Amino acid sequence: MAEQQLRHIPVMLGEAVEGLSVQSDGRYLDGTFGRGGHARAVLSRLGPAGRLLLMDRDPTAIATAQAEFADDPRVSIRHANFSSLAEWDETAAGLDGVLLDLGVSSPQLDEAARGFSFMADAPLDMRMDTTQGESAADFLAHASEREITEVLWSFGEERHGRRIARAIVADRETTPFTRTGQLAALIERVVGRREPGKHPATRSFQALRIRVNGELDALQQGLNAAVERLKPGGRLSVISFHSLEDRAVKLFIRDHSGRVNNSRRGPPVQAAPARLVAVGKAQFPSDAETATNPRSRSAVLRVAEKLLEQTPLHEGRA
Repeated sequence: MAEQQLRHIPVMLGEAVEGLSVQSDGRYLDGTFGRGGHARAVLSRLGPAGRLLLMDRDPTAIATAQAEFADDPRVSIRHANFSSLAEWDETAAGLDGVLLDLGVSSPQLDEAARGFSFMADAPLDMRMDTTQGESAADFLAHASEREITEVLWSFGEERHGRRIARAIVADRETTPFTRTGQLAALIERVVGRREPGKHPATRSFQALRIRVNGELDALQQGLNAAVERLKPGGRLSVISFHSLEDRAVKLFIRDHSGRVNNSRRGPPVQAAPARLVAVGKAQFPSDAETATNPRSRSAVLRVAEKLLEQTPLHEGRA
């Protein structure tokens, strides 16, 4: 029951929406609609001339958006990955703000049949868009030991990845991996309980989910698309939930800020023209929020603003 109460709690709602600096007649895009918590907050600040574009790769999320917002003339809805936002004609006029709430949503975790969680036995799927792509079970059925090891380390920083991969490849010869419980039991058998309060399958499930959904590639493509579609002065507000995501967002903002840190041992590198400026520092959920919604505890919010014009190059030395 406690898990279900978390289902519709948007993370860092006030901070993320404030970061957008919403104008009543502005044009905004929520690239990760989920169950609409952030979208409702943005829409509440828009007047009749405002516009809100909603995207999500999850068909269930889009069905929720259609049921609630299809009749609102200020809203347009598209079933797609936010990585393709620049391909949507609705964004061609430019955007005053883009909001991305990354990673798996609480409803996806809570619906056991989606296969994201090791807390309940279910089909080993993990796809955010269930209409396309291969599932986690499909990947584990054909991937080599080396490929599985690389995924577990690169996307989960799982130091026991090689042992886990070897066991998966050995066991699948007799019994294909098709259930979350089956995979979680194998990982627990191989790794054992090593971190208090943390299931030994946590890192592996995260890694497989990121790989199955191509999350880091989608993030990079989405950030590039957002910069292209943002109007000068437009805001980018991104909530991350693990270090790989947050590092990608942090570096993206830095790399588009017109600054570069050159190595003392290498030739000077010229920075690209500045297109973004960070708005404040990274923000984290309050103690009150984490107490109410424990799933928010790993969240990091970063906000950036598109510059009015490209500024002169900057150089520096580390």
